[in-house]
Amino acid sequence: MSPSPYLERYRQLSALDQQKNQLIEDLLERVNELETSFAQEKLDHERETRFNRDIQVHEMELMQQIAQIKTIMDREPFVVVLLDGEGLIFKDEFLQAGENGGRDAADQLYGAIYTYLKSNLPNVNTPKIMMKVYLNAKGFGEQCARNGLFADPAAIHDFIRGFNDTMLCSEIVDVGSGKNSAYNKIQELFQVFLYNCHCHQIFVGCPSNTNYALFFEDVSRDHDLTGRVSLVEGVAFEKELEEVKGLYRIATFPTIFRSAKMAPASAATPWKTTLPARSVLTPSPSRQFSNLVNPPTLSRTSTNTSTSGVALSASTPTQHDSTSDFQKVVRLKPSTLAIPPKTVERNKYGQRVDRFDFKSIPREDLNRLKKLKLCNYHFLLGECPNEDYCYHDHDRKLTKQELHILTAIARMTPCRFGLECDDPECIYGHRCPQSEPGKKTCFRGDNCRFEPIAHGIDTNIVKVTKI
Repeated sequence: MSPSPYLERYRQLSALDQQKNQLIEDLLERVNELETSFAQEKLDHERETRFNRDIQVHEMELMQQIAQIKTIMDREPFVVVLLDGEGLIFKDEFLQAGENGGRDAADQLYGAIYTYLKSNLPNVNTPKIMMKVYLNAKGFGEQCARNGLFADPAAIHDFIRGFNDTMLCSEIVDVGSGKNSAYNKIQELFQVFLYNCHCHQIFVGCPSNTNYALFFEDVSRDHDLTGRVSLVEGVAFEKELEEVKGLYRIATFPTIFRSAKMAPASAATPWKTTLPARSVLTPSPSRQFSNLVNPPTLSRTSTNTSTSGVALSASTPTQHDSTSDFQKVVRLKPSTLAIPPKTVERNKYGQRVDRFDFKSIPREDLNRLKKLKLCNYHFLLGECPNEDYCYHDHDRKLTKQELHILTAIARMTPCRFGLECDDPECIYGHRCPQSEPGKKTCFRGDNCRFEPIAHGIDTNIVKVTKI
């Protein structure tokens, strides 16, 4: 036998041995990989076990803390009742009974609130009830006296004393005769209690006016807060609050509060003479004239334009030079004066709206007239109360367009009476001319001379107040 077949058989066996060795090496490598993976998985499992155990312990600690916090939050629950005495007026029998009437009013209001909570908010367990009424005691006493409830206006203090002595958490606060004093205090306290976890409900009784309508409209934008507020209705809500009325819970207590308005005071409205003076606020010009011993006779022509909406003060008749477009300011005798109807245009919130398009006036013309230092009283009202000593220009001849621009310049100075100004001849501004409807600010930001409430005014006129 030749060696070739043996050699071939040897080579075949050698190849088989190599394949076997390679298989063993592959198996050993695989075992090593599996052992490494197993060790890693074991380590991860142990880490997860420790993490889950720590999470469970931490969760138990958090649950205990939440239970403790809830226990603290449930301590001393209370509800607060904030009433504006202008809109919520106690019934005559309470007011006329003096101190006893004040005590009875406080007791019955407390009982009515407590009953209301049991019926509508059963989850509130035995809360304290804080009752705060804000009013102008002197003005309200005079109003009651004029309506025949008692002879001496000071008798209202007997009612107030009886109300305040009844419970520790009930009081009537005299806010004085300042404008919006009650509203400002109620608004501030409302914000304090709204996010107080111990306060479970806020009852607000108020008159139907623009301030409260805008305030409750802002609150209603957060739907989670509306359930914490109930409106107390005495006299039926008017259109100012009609739009927001459906967003809140309404409470009525007809046995405690009047359902009809009390006859208004016959005297002049007190706040218009007690507003604090501000350097950037200018009083209505006709009111300034009324303080003079011998007020000057003014002659005016009411010229309503689509861009201005104010009375441009030229005399009647307006005299034109035959060769120019200048317009004189002429004073005529009262007998020659035709008195136009005096009106003030307002939007649906009762806010004054002065119709003018400030953006349509060229800025260069605006700046040019500003530099001339023209007297607004002289050119727009026909008479300056300080004619002999006024340092503004009275002699320049102005065209109709320049008078229109001067009207816009005057509107850039805030009127001290703001949106409630009822002087049809007022030449000053009642809303920010740079603010767009619906926007609560303008490009001047906090540096704007106008109050925040004078921004974003709805310019759609829905009613006219005749003066």
